[in-house]
Amino acid sequence: MKAASDEFMFFIIFWGIVLVGLMAIGGFFMFRKFLKVLPKRDGKSKLDWQNYWVERSRPMWTEESKALLDELVSPVPGAFRDIAKHTIAAKIGEIAVESGEPHVTRAHCIEGYIRATPRRDYRSLVSFLEKKQIDYTPYKHLLNR
Repeated sequence: MKAASDEFMFFIIFWGIVLVGLMAIGGFFMFRKFLKVLPKRDGKSKLDWQNYWVERSRPMWTEESKALLDELVSPVPGAFRDIAKHTIAAKIGEIAVESGEPHVTRAHCIEGYIRATPRRDYRSLVSFLEKKQIDYTPYKHLLNR
């Protein structure tokens, strides 16, 4: 009888540790999202600025640039693809608006893609661009920042 209660105790302890671990992981991602919503010195949060640049550049997007954006976010897992697409589109839109050109170009897309990608993902970014035979040599200096 004692062996069964010991096994049950280990079962409860194991699942308790698993649940605490999963809640910690979820809390980490919720905290990261919370930090993006906090206002900066200018009164707008990171998400506010992303929305601003997406809306400001919306009429500048062509079908070709939208297709390139879809291609660039294709390696991102499906669950995170919409968020990544919005973040990258915001950076591309910011670059396009500040350049003063009337449309989002291929160059804007590649530069925005590189600038919006976290440094830790540069290795996979470069391998993806090389696999798709996209010339990123004019932007190599951005990968060394």
